[in-house]
Amino acid sequence: MKLYDQNNTLSERHIKADKNADERVPDQMWLRCPHGLRIPARHRLSWLVDSFKEFDKDLQTKNPLHFPGYQEKISKLQRQTQLNDSVLTGEASINDQLFSLGIMDPTFIMGSLGTVTGEKITRLFEYATTHRQAVVLFTASGGARMQEGIMSLMQMAKVSQAINEHAAAGLLYIVVLTDPTTGGVTASFAMDGDIILSEPHALVGFAGRRVIEQTIHQQIPIDLQSAENILHHGFIDRIIKRQDEKKLLEWLLKTGSVANE
Repeated sequence: MKLYDQNNTLSERHIKADKNADERVPDQMWLRCPHGLRIPARHRLSWLVDSFKEFDKDLQTKNPLHFPGYQEKISKLQRQTQLNDSVLTGEASINDQLFSLGIMDPTFIMGSLGTVTGEKITRLFEYATTHRQAVVLFTASGGARMQEGIMSLMQMAKVSQAINEHAAAGLLYIVVLTDPTTGGVTASFAMDGDIILSEPHALVGFAGRRVIEQTIHQQIPIDLQSAENILHHGFIDRIIKRQDEKKLLEWLLKTGSVANE
């Protein structure tokens, strides 16, 4: 299978792809990858769950700022990713455990948070609250989407309010941080989980390295925004390899559902 079409980056490391060597890439390599390289949402879905019913696949951005070329870019990415925006949402099951699932897609404008993305995640939590389901959300985002300006920033508060109502109902929310989780997503729903997991070596932070260093006029440690360092400082509960995620989620969902009975 093809891991990626062009050069890919993971934090500060650059990984060059040999485009003529696809046949030497083992099957399911993206599942066994020890570094948690970025993968599209539908690739992740294909091995993560036993069943899936997609929600809100017809929602479309209205291009609120009339940003030049934005609608054309959205249309192109919709064809490439088979998503209407940067998150895939729906009702899923693992070994008969029903739950609400969201997977942000780093290949759709780097998983940026726009109005449709925020609306889909909000509706996901509202559905989960109504149907008394746990929520599992895989985050991957460069932050708020600049083409939608203040509208994108408003999604942070909207999603967080839906999460608060879900929590008030005594329901479980599990976050799985993937590379990269940054900006407004980190500042809101990525850190609101009852349990916060992360894939290995994921970049997790708010501002980028260059912005931080230009602001404080100091160099920051190379691993400052690595999942491993953030785990060490208590903001992540556990780092989990990709191939172990399904089994762990099954156990957490089962334990969470028992606790809510």
